Amino acid sequence: MSLVEIDLHKALKHYFGFSKFKGLQEEVINSIVYKNNTFVIMPTGGGKSLCYQLPALVQEGTAIVVSPLIALMKNQVDALRGISSEEGIAHVLNSSLNKTEIKKVKSDIVDGVTKLLYVAPESLTKDENIEFLRSVKISFVAIDEAHCISEWGHDFRPEYRNLRNIIKRLGEDIPIIGLTATATPKVQEDILKNLGMSDANTFKASFNRPNLYYEVRPKTKNVDADIIRFVKQNAGKSGVIYCLSRKRVEELSQVLQVNGVSAVPYHAGLDAKTRARHQDMFLMEEVDVVVATIAFGMGIDKPDVRFVIHHDIPKSIESYYQETGRAGRDGGEGHCLAFYAYKDIEKLEKFMSGKPVAEQEIGHALLQEMVAYAETSMSRRKFILHYFGEEFDHVNGEGADMDDNVRNPKKKNEAKDDVVILIDIVKKTKQKYKPREIVNTLVGKVNALIKSHRTDDQPFFGVGKHQDSKYWMALIRQVLVAGYLRKDIETYGVLFLTKKGEGYLENPISFMMTEDHTYSEEIDDSIVTAGKGSGAGADEQLLTMLKDLRKKVAKKLGVPPFVVFQDPSLEDMALKYPMTVEELNAVHGVGEGKAKKYGKDFVKFIAQYVDDNDIVRPDDLVVKSTGANSSLKLFIIQSVDRKLSLEDIASAKGLEMNNFIKEMEQIVYSGTKLNIDYWIDDILDEDQQEELHDYFLEADTDKIAVAMDEFDGDYEDEEIRLYRIKFISEVAN
Repeated sequence: MSLVEIDLHKALKHYFGFSKFKGLQEEVINSIVYKNNTFVIMPTGGGKSLCYQLPALVQEGTAIVVSPLIALMKNQVDALRGISSEEGIAHVLNSSLNKTEIKKVKSDIVDGVTKLLYVAPESLTKDENIEFLRSVKISFVAIDEAHCISEWGHDFRPEYRNLRNIIKRLGEDIPIIGLTATATPKVQEDILKNLGMSDANTFKASFNRPNLYYEVRPKTKNVDADIIRFVKQNAGKSGVIYCLSRKRVEELSQVLQVNGVSAVPYHAGLDAKTRARHQDMFLMEEVDVVVATIAFGMGIDKPDVRFVIHHDIPKSIESYYQETGRAGRDGGEGHCLAFYAYKDIEKLEKFMSGKPVAEQEIGHALLQEMVAYAETSMSRRKFILHYFGEEFDHVNGEGADMDDNVRNPKKKNEAKDDVVILIDIVKKTKQKYKPREIVNTLVGKVNALIKSHRTDDQPFFGVGKHQDSKYWMALIRQVLVAGYLRKDIETYGVLFLTKKGEGYLENPISFMMTEDHTYSEEIDDSIVTAGKGSGAGADEQLLTMLKDLRKKVAKKLGVPPFVVFQDPSLEDMALKYPMTVEELNAVHGVGEGKAKKYGKDFVKFIAQYVDDNDIVRPDDLVVKSTGANSSLKLFIIQSVDRKLSLEDIASAKGLEMNNFIKEMEQIVYSGTKLNIDYWIDDILDEDQQEELHDYFLEADTDKIAVAMDEFDGDYEDEEIRLYRIKFISEVAN
């Protein structure tokens, strides 16, 4: 054993209290101590920071650590100060410091006290900082989160691209250490090339985290209730829930709090003080759950996070891997649960449409990998490891049974003939349709766009009638993932054939389609798509009885059944068993007015049913609402009372007309009157209004799609929806 190695073991014990190194740490540290350029790919929780902290502590001079996040730097500096009697052993140099603080940092470096100096890449570009650092001894430069260099990484930062030139200005022979927790072979190559260190010693630890359990569930309208149920089943355990938008973070953390879960929000829109307080509350176990955007978590060293939930699917596998990697760092259990609906992917694609084409292409490719992960029926662990260029034995590998697909294998069916039909239709319709129009062409459903292109006159129109719309939508996604078709972002999702797809038409091969495809969005435009009803787990016997009761009540009042309560509301009653009018308020799509007007018969009936059948009610399933949306509802009601233009009301709240109508629908369906006669009189004449009134009065369902078919193009979708609001408001409320 060399002198360096002996010293390293002593230093490890002295500074960190460990008696042995973990994984590749010792080899990495030796490489750095011997002044070699070094590249480290080590998963989250693998002990990456120690790889540069220890060599900095045992060598002469100051090591510069480039890091992208202030929170991350602060976290590490505090930890290092905790292991040394010298306060100045580690410092941060960034724009948040005042002149006195900067002076103190510089004098500690000159005096040889500071062993690690944490900087953001922007701070390194300042001439005065470069001049100062040139005048002192630099032991090496460590670039943490090195994937930020690569456009193909999940967290690209342009300022990282210039680091090589800056380091050269500091001195010619300064060794560089790049470290990342997530890097595909493509990203690794990009990092080495950009840092000009193709000679680097590369150390790559296995990406397998055998203690993590991977699971994807369909994201229903009832996702908040699903999350609450999961968190309550894991009561007392620490968890992180990731959402894509700040607004959703705020809403979900409020819903959790109202339902008795100790949770705090974390996102970049909160002031620094609040963010730091919430982070500390989580670290100190004052709260169990943090609901956060991706701003949270980089470098947060909490070893006992027991679950990571993704409310929204992330933009790439790298992001997903890094975020899930915050679970189970201590080797204990870690449940990684993602909720997936394809419409979230479409939303992310829309966000990309304004970006440069090259960036869109990269973003789109990364997203498609995410779709493939969510929809795959193979071992999720094998899928992730393959993505990072690592082979995995999904039968005997460590942690092989730790995912939902392995534990519950999905049934597959041969779909070769249908794939040929699908690709052929994309070709025959001249590659100008989005998935929905392709599906309509396959099942023979006419809409305005199909009519304008005269597709309905073609001999192939309706060639896929032997399957339903959901089946074809699912097949399109799986064929996209397989690379036979591609979706063009520039044209908002039009489908094109790929070379591989052309080849498939000439020489079709077996295509095993996963049967259990529960992730497709519900193609159901009834009002409650804007609400939160879900029939999952409902008491079917009670549901049938409630539908009969609804018929009787409706007949007595001379109104259609949907006017009393909609199906999703009945499904929710059959799930929650509300026995008082007050409890009925917690049912989706039921407001106070509606509960008072129609509720008595229903709660009396349910109470009797519960008693007769000795049912234990699931109190935890009554998800309380925060009323977070009440200010918007109040604004709409007041504005409609003042007879303001609906378009003006929508634009005042930044809502598109479609979403604004959804908000109005929710108001009237939960039992509040909205008098929009002034607007209806403007868009529909008396005869039209009478025709629509008679239709809804006689109809079995209030679904817009059914009404559109009935009137066969006489009315716009928007006109029927607005009249339905008037009808429900007058007849039901």
